[in-house]
Order: sequence, then C-alpha cells, then structure tokens
Amino acid sequence: MKVNQKDSEKVGWDQMRGSSGNPIAVPVAQARTLPKLMVWLILFVSVTYVVYTLKLVSTSRACDDDLLITPPLMTVLSSEANVTMGAATAEGIRNQTSTTVALRREIPEAHKRTELRHIVFGIAASAKLWDQRKNYIKLWWKPKEMRGIVWLDNQVKTRSDEGLPPVRISGDTSRFSYTNKQGHPSAIRISRIVSETFRLRMKDVRWFVMGDDDTVFITENLVRLLAKYDHNQYYYIGSLSESHLQNIYFSYSMAYGGGGFAISYPLARALERMQDRCIQRYPGLYGSDDRMQACMAELGVPLTKELGFHQVR
Repeated sequence: MKVNQKDSEKVGWDQMRGSSGNPIAVPVAQARTLPKLMVWLILFVSVTYVVYTLKLVSTSRACDDDLLITPPLMTVLSSEANVTMGAATAEGIRNQTSTTVALRREIPEAHKRTELRHIVFGIAASAKLWDQRKNYIKLWWKPKEMRGIVWLDNQVKTRSDEGLPPVRISGDTSRFSYTNKQGHPSAIRISRIVSETFRLRMKDVRWFVMGDDDTVFITENLVRLLAKYDHNQYYYIGSLSESHLQNIYFSYSMAYGGGGFAISYPLARALERMQDRCIQRYPGLYGSDDRMQACMAELGVPLTKELGFHQVR
C-alpha cells in the first residue's frame, strides 16, 4: 500500500512525541556543551587579541627608544656590545666619538648666554654738565668688566683713575637741518651715538645700550633681560615714559633714552647704514628719541617694551 508524503511526515512526527504527546527534549549534556564551546572560543579570541596588542605596543616603544639615542650613545653601545673588534673598527669609533665631542664643545660656545662683556654702552653727555653728571656714571660703571663710550659735545678734563668710560667727541652735525623751535640741535648729535659707537668696530658685541649721563643701570638686571632675546635678530628694546602726557605728546611706540634702550648688533649695523639719510627727512622732530624711533619705523622694527627701563626717577 502506498503511503503518501504527508502520511509519512505524520508518522515521523508521532514517533518523536512521548506518551504525553509533547516533543521529546534534547539531552541536557548536549545542551550544556554548546554554550561552553562558545565561551571558550570568545575567551581564546580575546586573549589572542590582548597578547598581540601588547606585543605591538612593546615593539613600537623599542623603536622610539632607538630613535631617541644620540649618536655618541649609539657609539658607546656599539663598542660595549662588541668585546673584541679590529684595530680599524676601534680607530673609526674613536675618531667618530672625538668628532662628536668636539662638536658638543663648540655648540654651547656658539649659543652662550649673553654676558656683560657682550654689551657696549653709549652714554650721551655734555661738557657743560660733565663735572656733576659723571658722578652718576660712577655709581654703576665697572671699569674692568664693561665696555662703553661717553660721547660729549666738547673736550673736558679727565683722569685715568676716575673709573669712568673713555670719552670721545661726537661727530660734526652742522650739515643736518633742525627746525623745531622748542628743542635743541644737540638732539641730532645724541641720536647718532649708537651709529658712532658701532663704527668703532669693537669685537664680540651683541647689544648696544644707549643712555644719558644721569641714567643709572642695574647691570645684572640688564644682562638678564637681554639674555632672553636672540641678539642675531633685529631688536629695539626699551620702555615708555611713566608720564602719560609725554607719551601723548611724543609716542607710545618710542623708547625714552632717559630710561635707556637696547639695540641688537644687526639692527645697529642696519641703522648705521641709513641713519644720516633718515635724520635728514625729519628736521622738525623735537629730540633724539623720536628721531631714533622714526628710523626704526623706516626699518620696520617695532619697539619691544620692557618695563624695567624707567624714564622718570
């Protein structure tokens, strides 16, 4: 007798049922095995990932450490790793090490911090007031440690045992026009002091510091201040007046010579080349400070303000 497909499926389904008519359950052992396998598989993958990650991180750190080793240290490590080596190899390492040491000794010298010996002072003075004003210079001048020139309009009597800077007479400025009725033509002479000091061609100069004969410099503070700046760049460093009215009348972008100001060597060189022509263009300015500021403006150098330069005492 033929049994159709539906009848065969019904018979199979009836065989799978128990006496109660419910489907026969899957064995418990088989049911518990599957979740355990999944847990072990996930745990294996996680451990593999962590181990691989740690290995990758440790390898990258080792590479970074190798890059941070300086050439001298690399040379030392190579010589220590090799207990024996040929004479030629040893000589090569010795030459490389000595060359590196020589370079290390030269670099600090080239970038040595600014010291007092790197500064040259240009002091503006007049023969009429010299006997009184020179006493201010004695307060801060250190003859054996400092370099500078006092620039006067006329000759004065000097003594070598006074402990003062050398005295020189400023160049003739009669060819320059001065039309300000409220000022004095001596402003032109004083404004050229930095250029005249530069023309003396002193050695190992980084900064030219300008001041009046009654300006008192605290040289330790001055050196510490200038050491912050790169003397190979153009710098015009000073401060405003403490008088608001003077700043309004003259400029808030001008260094006041009464408080002193500093000019880096490269800027002094550029100033010396163009200052006389610059002065001719501004005959109506009042003093030396605004003439200096006018030339700085033409050179494109702004004032770097440092509040330690005090004009009003």
